[in-house]
Amino acid sequence: MVAGVQIHTKVDISNPQSDILTDGALTFLAALHRTFESTRHSLLVARDDAQRKFDSGVPLDFPPETAHIRAEPSWHCAPPAPGLEDRRVEITGPPDRKMVINALNSGAKTFMADFEDSNAPTFANLINGQVNLRDAIRRQIDFESGGKQYKLSEKPAVLIVRPRGWHLDETRITIDNTPISASLFDFALYFYHNAKELIKRGSGPYFYLPKMEHYLEARLWNDVFLFSQSYIGIAHNTIRATVLIETLPAAFQMEEILFELRNHSAGLNCGRWDYIFSAIKKRRADKSAVLPDRKDVTMTVPFMDSYVRLLIQTCHRRKVAAMGGMSAQIPIKDDLQANEVAMEKVRADKLREVTAGHDGTWIAHPLINQIALKVFDENMLGPNQYHIRREDVKVAAADLLNASVPGKITEDGIRSNVSVALAYCGAWIGGNGCIPINYLMEDAATAEIARVQLWQWVKYGARIDTGEQITTQYVDRIIAEQAPGIKRIAPGVKESHLKIAKKYLTAQIRQQWPSEFLTSDLMPYLTMADGVEDKWYRNF
Repeated sequence: MVAGVQIHTKVDISNPQSDILTDGALTFLAALHRTFESTRHSLLVARDDAQRKFDSGVPLDFPPETAHIRAEPSWHCAPPAPGLEDRRVEITGPPDRKMVINALNSGAKTFMADFEDSNAPTFANLINGQVNLRDAIRRQIDFESGGKQYKLSEKPAVLIVRPRGWHLDETRITIDNTPISASLFDFALYFYHNAKELIKRGSGPYFYLPKMEHYLEARLWNDVFLFSQSYIGIAHNTIRATVLIETLPAAFQMEEILFELRNHSAGLNCGRWDYIFSAIKKRRADKSAVLPDRKDVTMTVPFMDSYVRLLIQTCHRRKVAAMGGMSAQIPIKDDLQANEVAMEKVRADKLREVTAGHDGTWIAHPLINQIALKVFDENMLGPNQYHIRREDVKVAAADLLNASVPGKITEDGIRSNVSVALAYCGAWIGGNGCIPINYLMEDAATAEIARVQLWQWVKYGARIDTGEQITTQYVDRIIAEQAPGIKRIAPGVKESHLKIAKKYLTAQIRQQWPSEFLTSDLMPYLTMADGVEDKWYRNF
């Protein structure tokens, strides 16, 4: 065991999992923690300070101290790394063994293996996920289940990994009696075991970086990359990272985020669902920012459209990929007419993205690949669209804050939010971070929208289209009415976990402010099941 490193879990991590938590990997993790933890902590404190300013009425704006970076036309990001020149369709999902094989075989250009929003981070899920990715890279992942063979194809998709965000601790590992960063845990284990093997096979260590709120958080990732490349002895600037612009503050700092990561950057992505969640949460004290039903907050409403156009312009100005967002639809196998309606929504969404100038898009299900691929193949004849500079775009701070969204709040919308929040939270506590609900693949981001919309409507006494006011008692009634039906839409949810979800949602709508992340709130249920003492939980 490495000095100062403790593993606090009763989970069986015997072979092959023990091949992941080796002394060498833990020593690397300890070096990262001891070098960067204080900076991470200060940046999380800075997030709280910024939120207090927003609450006091100070509006979000483009940072004045970095105006020179935005104004300087000469700097560009690194050229695409091997396998990242053409990213027209990317599939995403948790690092489950079956999912990894199906996604890599899907025909999509890349697969984002997700340790974050579509993965419930039980320790077994995390370590097994690392095993699965290690085996996939070495073409040793084939297995049989239920009489069916799962085997990797000759030309699988390029692998990209998304670690968890800076805000999360990994309490099952402590270093010098302090929980480590979940981001560094996920990154370090994957990088340490696989970077050299990926390079040998003509690829590289590629990442998606979530939930950033400030360019200094991107600087921290860049410092981690430089340190890590030197530590294992590979060339600097080998790593590539695509940043998800999925928080409202980050939309005002896209140039700066690219600048900080410029020698490691692979572009930006429109993390649309988390972005809506963040827009509500960051403007929690602004009564004028109350939004209608989730279904009405589309990519064409003013604040979303402005964010998309600015992202494409910014990326292409700096010669990196501007990736589109997720289509959450999944095939409806038992209703051909309903399926065609759903798939037409996918086509329209992908056509909007490619004609706007995006270089690729996200899908959540392998059967959606051909639809997305056909749209991009017909409308993007080269490997990307960096040449579409969108010099016509003029986006001001007011455009990113324009909360004028056509639509209304309905009881159906409230019931949908309650059902999604209850089903997802119940599933997540049970170890499943990605569930189909009403033919949409729901992950933490969509559950977060549901949670904070309910809070926002109660907080500001919003009214549904019939004129009835939304109160805690009103939502309590909807929760009581929807809860018995959750097992029908999410059969895997246990009654005990649904009870926790009901208690959690009932408390959330009564808070002065919504919690930062449901995953942070519910994480103790996972770690307690893994045998972790509550003394290791921290609140920044």
